[in-house]
Amino acid sequence: MAAAHTAPAAPAPRTAVPGATSAVLKAETRLFLREPGSLFWIVVFPTVLLVILGLVPSFRVHDDGLGGRRVIDLYVPVAVLLALIMSGLQAMPPVLTGYRERGILRRMSTTPVRPSALLGAQIALHGAAALVSALLVVTVGRTAYGVRLPEQPFGYLLALLLAVACVLALGALICSVSRTTKISATVGSVVYFAMMFTAGVWVPVQAMPDALRRVVQATPFGAASQALDRAARGDWPGWGYLGAVAAWAAVAGWAANRTFRWQ
Repeated sequence: MAAAHTAPAAPAPRTAVPGATSAVLKAETRLFLREPGSLFWIVVFPTVLLVILGLVPSFRVHDDGLGGRRVIDLYVPVAVLLALIMSGLQAMPPVLTGYRERGILRRMSTTPVRPSALLGAQIALHGAAALVSALLVVTVGRTAYGVRLPEQPFGYLLALLLAVACVLALGALICSVSRTTKISATVGSVVYFAMMFTAGVWVPVQAMPDALRRVVQATPFGAASQALDRAARGDWPGWGYLGAVAAWAAVAGWAANRTFRWQ
């Protein structure tokens, strides 16, 4: 009698471990807080830069060419964007690339704790640090130099959240296309300096020549800078600026998702 052939048993599906994601987040938070260098550049440096710029007497003088505003008023949104750029383009890509380069993501893929939990924790931590830094910049600008709080708070928050999503998507894309930590640091630095310029760190977007300003406004942080500035003055950020930031975030996020490799 022919032997009966038994079909091989299907592998048991991985089941999520209760509390695994929160455990990963807690562990990553402890590691993140042990990096004083990253914390300084993300949370402290933008505010320090704002304080230094505010010490320049001419920056505290109302200028008719700026619509009666002061240069320091323009630099609060710029410092906010600088915090985001520091977090998403300088700090996050080397961390994520390092996890992949050392095989941590690959090893996690064989456990019930999915690698996406680790990536999600890093994105959440860097996004939260950027928002804390933004709040600190606005607070110091108000208390130290009398910069008005955003007069269109909902529009300001919407523009800020879109900018956070955009910078994190760009950071994830840098990680996706970088094979090693050194490459991600190099690519991140190049993009970082370009985005600093378009955000208005060296010259506020409002003070740029018309032709250059039109080009800069099409970039993610040029548009974000204009949106935040308009909301700070009490105007709606403008659907054109918000749409530009959202489009950049969507394209970068899609590209990062398509190109990201766990190993």
